[in-house]
Amino acid sequence: MSNLLKQYTSIPLILRILIGLIIGVALGLWVPQLGFVAIFGDYFVGALKAIAPILVFVLVISSLASAGTGIGKRFRTVILLYLASTFLAAVAAVFASFLFPITIPLTDAANQAAPAGLGEVFRTLGSNMVANPIDSLMNANYVGILTWAIFFGLALRSIASEKTKEVFTDISNAVSKVVAWVIQFAPFGIMGLVFSSVNEYGLDIFTTYGKLLFVLVGCMLVVALVIDPLLAAICLKKNPYPLVFRCFKESGVTAFFTRSSAANIPVNMSLCERLGLDKEYYSVSIPLGATINMDGAAITITILSLSAAFSQGITVNILLAILLSFVATLGACGASGVAGGSLLLIPMACSLLGVPQEVAMQMVGVGFIIGVVQDSLETAINSSGDVLFTATAEFMEWQKKGKEVKF
Repeated sequence: MSNLLKQYTSIPLILRILIGLIIGVALGLWVPQLGFVAIFGDYFVGALKAIAPILVFVLVISSLASAGTGIGKRFRTVILLYLASTFLAAVAAVFASFLFPITIPLTDAANQAAPAGLGEVFRTLGSNMVANPIDSLMNANYVGILTWAIFFGLALRSIASEKTKEVFTDISNAVSKVVAWVIQFAPFGIMGLVFSSVNEYGLDIFTTYGKLLFVLVGCMLVVALVIDPLLAAICLKKNPYPLVFRCFKESGVTAFFTRSSAANIPVNMSLCERLGLDKEYYSVSIPLGATINMDGAAITITILSLSAAFSQGITVNILLAILLSFVATLGACGASGVAGGSLLLIPMACSLLGVPQEVAMQMVGVGFIIGVVQDSLETAINSSGDVLFTATAEFMEWQKKGKEVKF
């Protein structure tokens, strides 16, 4: 068994994931009766979701308790990059919607409850910040986890002895080790997830609502392959694409199939470690990015809201559309505090355009139909962008110190 595990782990993880993906597609298309295969996906995502809250809580406390000096500037840089990227993604979505206006026949209304405006979004966000820390860990409330972990970390930094800090460091290392074990089984998890999707939807999901998907996917790829790399290039003054493609390969692929930024936090932290980044820094910036770096969510909110307006014959001028970009940016940053994520923020944006609530909720229903593609790519772009901008902020500091930057 030991030799078998060594042989298994000696194969590059990305190659194992690719093999799992191919097997999952093949089984889903040709042997759909093997329903037990989907269990592997459920177990993998379940394990990641279970360990991620503990990982974030322990790592943030440990990092802040023993943090050195000079990290604050990196945090300012990465937060600015997160927000700039999300806003530019919303602007790109506006231009894409005007270049390729989409109308959708809307009939059946969705019944999900949605926030009425930004005020409700941020009230929910504020409530999550001050939620009971135990409840936050149990319910995977990452806003609350981050908030309390920061408080505990800063408190320990000021009063704890070095031995106490070392205990937290050992605990964080142990949790990280468990995460590494879980990630080794990603190929089986991806196989189960792909089998489940192909088995349920077949390949028809790629043609249903094709034009809407084309605009959404195209806009997300423009952001991921043009806008985000441009921001990184401006900061680093060098070709960012080797780093961009590495983030896609080692973070985006897993995020695409798990469809959960929270579940991908351990994967991103593992990638940051391989990039040689400072653990005290990335253990906070990565969970923060999973909360506020929401390029894909901003694109989804903007395009589907404008599509709802166009479907109702509502004329939207460019100034109102740019204002919508600000609303989408703020709403996307608060999406993690709202049940249903970005789709249930569409009615909030639609209200700005004068779209009736019942029509907006029908567009939410359309969003759930195409969600198997839209949500997957949205998560992949959001999550890989977390690593891209975390690395960019730290590499800027390396360059100032004369240290060579290699991707």
